[in-house]
Amino acid sequence: MVARLKKAFEKANKLPAAAQEQLAEQLLEEIEGETKWDDTLAASQPLLDRLAKQALNAKRAGTTKAGGFDQL
Repeated sequence: MVARLKKAFEKANKLPAAAQEQLAEQLLEEIEGETKWDDTLAASQPLLDRLAKQALNAKRAGTTKAGGFDQL
């Protein structure tokens, strides 16, 4: 465990039980969200690779045009 997280747990240990429960729930939700995001990103990598290749091929073929988000 990194020192900063250890320090946070030491401080949290001094809180009332209800506050500890709330903090624990928030932390667990955050960890679950991060895990889901990592899994989603990893699962989408093949699609992102395929889309990137399509974009590069379109640019090489000259079928793209310059623009930004405002032109979408």
